[in-house]
Amino acid sequence: MILKCVRLREKEKAAEKMAEPIMRFLATFAIWLTFIHCSNGNPWTQEKLQHRAVTLTSNEIQTALSHTDVSQMWQRDLRPLLVTRYPGSTGSQAVQQHIKTTLGSLGASWEVTEDRFSSDTPYGPLPFTNLIATLNPSAKRRLVLACHYDSKYYPQQWHGRDFLGATDSAVPCAMMLELARALDGELKNQKASIPNLTLQLIFFDGEEALFRWTSLDSLYGSRHLAQKMENTPHPPEDTDTNQLDGIDLFVLLDLIGAPSPRFGNQFPETTHWLSRLQNIEKRLHSTNQLQNHPYDVEYFWPDRPIAHIQDDHLPFLSRGVRILHLIPSPFPVVWHTFDDNEQNLDRSTIENLNKILQIFVLEYLNARPAITTSTP
Repeated sequence: MILKCVRLREKEKAAEKMAEPIMRFLATFAIWLTFIHCSNGNPWTQEKLQHRAVTLTSNEIQTALSHTDVSQMWQRDLRPLLVTRYPGSTGSQAVQQHIKTTLGSLGASWEVTEDRFSSDTPYGPLPFTNLIATLNPSAKRRLVLACHYDSKYYPQQWHGRDFLGATDSAVPCAMMLELARALDGELKNQKASIPNLTLQLIFFDGEEALFRWTSLDSLYGSRHLAQKMENTPHPPEDTDTNQLDGIDLFVLLDLIGAPSPRFGNQFPETTHWLSRLQNIEKRLHSTNQLQNHPYDVEYFWPDRPIAHIQDDHLPFLSRGVRILHLIPSPFPVVWHTFDDNEQNLDRSTIENLNKILQIFVLEYLNARPAITTSTP
């Protein structure tokens, strides 16, 4: 009887020993399942935190930049935007149409949607329209470039002059349209090769205060769109995540076009992306791609912290979106004056920033231009 008990105990120990690997596997599997169900149920929302950009070769950079031309951008996009375009105005409608027509004409098949709404203002209810252009709507992750296209409302002219808001913010809009046009081929290839990551362009209406800047009289378009995106499932079939979860990085452009801009660091969590812009600036300087650019660093200063600036990124920042705010500090001397016009823009600066931004987008999207070699 005692011998049977001993043998039974030995069998139990052997069974326990055999079960140990299975239990370890089950424990590991449980941890893996926990990870899968974190981050609102989908690990893809964490991919932005580990994302790595490629570094284009000199030949690839030269190929990409051969497609951009600031002189053509000036005629095709900038001048059509240099009109009075406060919300609800005929100029605003003309600018909206220009943006939609330009993006609609590209071969990269942009999906352009409108976010139309009405909001109370100091002058009563007014209509607003945000424009959202997405290269590949089925992609879960988006690199967002954004600007506002409205101009500040002044009830009266000043000595027969209208406020045109060249730096504020016609130039950023023109730069985004030129980027989409110049990189059309590269973006088309990227859409096919990396289906889970895409580029999205947002043109906000109603950034400016219509009377006096307050939390309610400002940021009309961005406040509306941020809330709408938060309430919109993304992907459409997944109710646990929304469109804001799909934003890798929100890059906001504003007050660009005056000479000698300095872009400081507002957000430590995106310092490495501001550093990458500085790195691109250095690389383009070293290969003589930049005009009137005497030093290797002129524009991007990740080691210079600056105070937070109120702008269209705020409704997204408050909802956890990572922000890269490209706005010069100090502001251009023409800011909110009637001298913010075409005559006071610096062509070299605009051309240089165009090139730097275009390379940044290609490298973020891991989109390498195809190098064509001629045969003798």
